[in-house]
Amino acid sequence: MEVLIERCCGLDVHKKSITACIITPKGKEIRSFETLTRRLVDLVDWIKSERCSHVAMESTGDYWKPIDNLLELEDVKPVVVNAQHIKAVPGRKTDVKDAEWIAKLLRHGLVQGSYIPGREQRELREIIRYRRSIIEERSREVNRLQKVLEGGNIKLSSVASNVLGVSGRSMLEAMIQGETDPSTLANFAQKKLKAKKEQLKLALEGSLGPHQLLMLEKQLSHIDQLNELITELDEEVERRMSPFAEDLKLLDTIPGVGKRTAEQILAEIGTDMTRFPSAGHLCSWAGMTPGHDESAGKKRSARTRKGNKKLRSALVESARAAGRKKNTYLSAQYHRIAGRRGKNRAAVAVGHSILAIVYVLLTRRQAYKELGFDYFDQRNHEMVMNRSIKRLESLGYQVNLSEQLA
Repeated sequence: MEVLIERCCGLDVHKKSITACIITPKGKEIRSFETLTRRLVDLVDWIKSERCSHVAMESTGDYWKPIDNLLELEDVKPVVVNAQHIKAVPGRKTDVKDAEWIAKLLRHGLVQGSYIPGREQRELREIIRYRRSIIEERSREVNRLQKVLEGGNIKLSSVASNVLGVSGRSMLEAMIQGETDPSTLANFAQKKLKAKKEQLKLALEGSLGPHQLLMLEKQLSHIDQLNELITELDEEVERRMSPFAEDLKLLDTIPGVGKRTAEQILAEIGTDMTRFPSAGHLCSWAGMTPGHDESAGKKRSARTRKGNKKLRSALVESARAAGRKKNTYLSAQYHRIAGRRGKNRAAVAVGHSILAIVYVLLTRRQAYKELGFDYFDQRNHEMVMNRSIKRLESLGYQVNLSEQLA
């Protein structure tokens, strides 16, 4: 095979150690290093002394990140490769052979690097992912609080849509202070909830033990701490997102995509779409396209490939929100597919469409144009008309059509 890279290095990265194999026209040399910062600097110095232009390593957990951070500061191109794409032939396996195999594949141009964004985008991505995990933790804590209330037979959630709203929070704090009279607790209702005082009195009849009141107090305190943390992270994200204000406005025009979802999409894929040849490539990278499973001329059902899990979950969440919108193209697509294939597959399909729309908007720099809920009916006008006639005729009706005058 033709040698495309004259001087290269392959790294087999682990938590505590790294095995490096450098191949040059003189031959190959293999060394091992610890993953401490000082030893990583020694590794980079050795790579520079051998004048390597490329370094390849597997995307093993987060262990590749410190090496990538050091290499990108030097005149060396780091290549992070999907481990599944460079799996060696089964047989004897050692760290030395793995590093040598990676170096050989890199030298002959047989590896394809993963998309690694720049340092600023990586920092923004980490902050937004952390914020999402905190929001999920808050939801779990609210569920734990609700479980404690159910254990005391307090049915507040059956009457109030938001247990931690202004009214619900006042009732919970009064319970923690020792108030047990349902009538007194119901008087904390505000605005629309005042009309449900009689239902509240019945729902607030229960028995919370001392340990349950203690748990409620700690859970409310934890939720308050999480809310403060989320607010601080929102401010930091907004500061870092200020250069991309126009891009956020473009994505916000898509049904089902809110501000936080738009921020997460931009943090995951960036704003430069030239790195993806087409919208299909972007959707495939995100894991929003079905796989291929064909044998003997027969195509079998295939699951979507593994991709960016954080981006995928955000897109599926947006797809479900878009499905609840009225009179939109994405809502029509969701319900058409959900009726035939189920809600989960419909959410993935609509999420694929949302990501393809994002690609178009960021490429053309234009706002989203709504096609309408009846887009599919208008596109297949004849088919819809014939299907409707057949259904009516099957019910025993005779159908005569006449075109409606404008």
